[in-house]
Amino acid sequence: MKKNLLPLATLALALFAAPAFAQTSVEDGGDKVKTTVDGMTVKTKVADDGKMKVKGKDEAGNRMKATTKPRKEDDKRKMRKNKMDKGVMVGGAMMMPDKDIVDNAVNSSDHTTLVAAVKAADLVGTLKGAGPFTVFAPTNAAFDKLPAGTVSTLVMPENKATLTKILTYHVVPGRLLAADLTDGQTLTTVEGETLTVMKSGDSVMLKDAKGGTSTVTTPNIIDSNGVTHVIDTVLMPAN
Repeated sequence: MKKNLLPLATLALALFAAPAFAQTSVEDGGDKVKTTVDGMTVKTKVADDGKMKVKGKDEAGNRMKATTKPRKEDDKRKMRKNKMDKGVMVGGAMMMPDKDIVDNAVNSSDHTTLVAAVKAADLVGTLKGAGPFTVFAPTNAAFDKLPAGTVSTLVMPENKATLTKILTYHVVPGRLLAADLTDGQTLTTVEGETLTVMKSGDSVMLKDAKGGTSTVTTPNIIDSNGVTHVIDTVLMPAN
């Protein structure tokens, strides 16, 4: 905030045609800055809504007043950041940015099948690692779309390799927010095969190696070791 105040105060002083090499003093009071140059005083204050108010007066009694507002894009960026900092509600639980991918997922009632599959594949340690990882997390309803008996078969010990292959196909190295994804972009998964991004406006879909598609229903769940995007369909590798 202080970085924004001082340049504005300097600009205000220029409006009064302050002489070159004038003696300057600055008093910084948090959201208020008072700057004096050879008897010329400029007061700058930032309100809670981001507005900057500037008042100035010189020794001759000349006064000036100005108000600036933050750019709309700055407002949107601030809102997105605040939302991420506060967490995202998923499956009846708040996903918090200070928790890792697994610790957030286990609290979601919509991801009990995914959590059970991750445990069966011994991937808990991996997804609790430093990362960062981008995880596309299918909901219980997404797993329910698979043919009857598929999930119960996959979690059997003898099918661990196949289950691991499918789950790691949902993980991409790095931290990719929805804004980082572009239409036609190819993502190389931890499993080794690729996903194709299909994006239109704020809508994000993924096409898997078999031509199936899945929609991101809740994007940008910030985790301490990456980011999670909830999807509505299980993605399938080619083999």
